[in-house]
Amino acid sequence: MTELSQLRQGAFAPAHTADIADALVQTSGLRIEIDRRRGRGAGLNPSGRFEEGRREVFDDGWQTIEELEPFRTEVQVEKPKTAITRNDSPDIGFDRSINPYRGCEHGCIYCFARPSHSFMGLSPGLDFEAKLFAKPDVPRLLERELSRPDYKVRAIAIGTNTDPYQPIEREWRIMRQILEVLQKANHPVVIVTKSALVMRDIDILSDMASKGLAKVGISVTTLDRKLARTMEPRASTPAKRLEAIKALSDAGIPTAIMASPIIPALNDHEIERILESGHAAGATEASYVLLRLPLEVSPLFRDWLLRNYPDRYRHVMSLIRSMRGGKDYDAEFGKRMKGAGPYAWQIGRRFEMATKRLGLGRRGMHLRDDLFIRPNGGGIQLSLL
Repeated sequence: MTELSQLRQGAFAPAHTADIADALVQTSGLRIEIDRRRGRGAGLNPSGRFEEGRREVFDDGWQTIEELEPFRTEVQVEKPKTAITRNDSPDIGFDRSINPYRGCEHGCIYCFARPSHSFMGLSPGLDFEAKLFAKPDVPRLLERELSRPDYKVRAIAIGTNTDPYQPIEREWRIMRQILEVLQKANHPVVIVTKSALVMRDIDILSDMASKGLAKVGISVTTLDRKLARTMEPRASTPAKRLEAIKALSDAGIPTAIMASPIIPALNDHEIERILESGHAAGATEASYVLLRLPLEVSPLFRDWLLRNYPDRYRHVMSLIRSMRGGKDYDAEFGKRMKGAGPYAWQIGRRFEMATKRLGLGRRGMHLRDDLFIRPNGGGIQLSLL
């Protein structure tokens, strides 16, 4: 039975019907048939915000919808001009990052990077998960940028936008090549991922970590395998992520457990269990981020919530808005990561108490920047002397 049928038959409590009806109206005609999006996170594929027209799926009476093929992963090559992306956000602990891929096959419904696909003329919905871009030139460009005489060393963050260890990395191996460049240059790196594939590169990371040059954060959103499969359909299972934490820790690589994102009335009851599991696996640091719903992410998440947890829809969205000044999202620096208000305060205190009890550090370990060896070559003309 569809949500619309349930609504018409009075399946929801009266207090819920207004919010649910509003969500149904906003997604009406945009939802993709389940057989076409099986194994994906998003149920919609709306046009990006920069497009002049809007796409809308509808049945023209000729059964043409049934003839459409399922969304399959397609990878195009993107040729960037630079490898390192800079940022000056005051609430982010790094000023540079590398993104080996654009789009992410993990399909996490809450991913704040989804709106970036609009810059490519694609949808932040299913296109973000299925129409991916690989950047095989990044390792070469990185070596060239590190070779510049005016380059100043600071830790490079990887995985802050899309996951560098998403499934296509098995074939493209761009992340592996990036690490080889950084290892050779003794350059510090911080990695964030929710993929067990990171264990493939333990040989490089352990060598770098022995010099104080590397650490890894593993995102564990939930320990509930069913919820994880629904919310993060192509990411590693929670058990595999904890296995990765243990393997990395056993190899001497500083590892953090990241309870991110925290979604009220959906996974916030797991905060302590997630931190305890990460600590037991060997994590020495911890962090959390409150759910962020910028731009197109909000309707995508609300549609997902309505499809999978219609009975919680009103409660979850009410709590989110209570922490975001009455809106789905507040992008103000200092508030966007943690939220504001009593419920956000409670989440923060629970996290603090749990990390203090477990001895999980909240301040990141300082990575060394005094061992840097500037690469020779990499596209930079060398001196003759």
